[in-house]
Amino acid sequence: MERKTLIAKDLLKIKAVFFRPEEPFTWASGIRSPVYCDNRLTLTAPDVRTDVENCLAALIREKYPQAEALMGTSTAGIAHAAITGHILGLPMGYVRSGAKDHGRKNQIEGRLEPGEKVVVVEDLISTGGSVLEVVDVLRGAGAEVLGIVSIFTYGMKKGLERLAAAGVENTSLTDFDAVAQAAAEEGYIRPEDVARLIAFRNDPSDESWMEAGR
Repeated sequence: MERKTLIAKDLLKIKAVFFRPEEPFTWASGIRSPVYCDNRLTLTAPDVRTDVENCLAALIREKYPQAEALMGTSTAGIAHAAITGHILGLPMGYVRSGAKDHGRKNQIEGRLEPGEKVVVVEDLISTGGSVLEVVDVLRGAGAEVLGIVSIFTYGMKKGLERLAAAGVENTSLTDFDAVAQAAAEEGYIRPEDVARLIAFRNDPSDESWMEAGR
């Protein structure tokens, strides 16, 4: 089975990505969304966790064979960076959302040498803001950031533009379109809902997708 489809079906199975177009969720921003994402649930489902970590390891081998260390985002990427790093036999660390106010006052946890080639591990990419803060911190410490790998991405325009402007590439195991298609095929949503979901992805601030299904 293709990697995108495998992970899409895995995430749907454990409701890590859950579609509810008829009863939208409300994001902190106030935007109403037909999708709820909680990829932390992959950690509590051993079979799905195995698929995710093996696929992340394979992806890093394919795209970044020169990687010298993995750096997880805090907090969702930490466990995935640790497990994938173990599979690959690579060092790992993680980047805090802010420097500690005690001890050594680290923001980067784990040993990082100037010039070290690192891959950032993230669970979810939406607008890209949080993961790009991690990239900035690592670059500021002298690391060479080869790229980002993640479990799931919305593929939103804002996120894609931010990543391009920062000169860093994200590759996800699966994406919004693949999960929406798998959801229709598996009977989680109606086939006619896929176009509505893609309309939301294209412009989350435009709520006309909700009327399209009524």
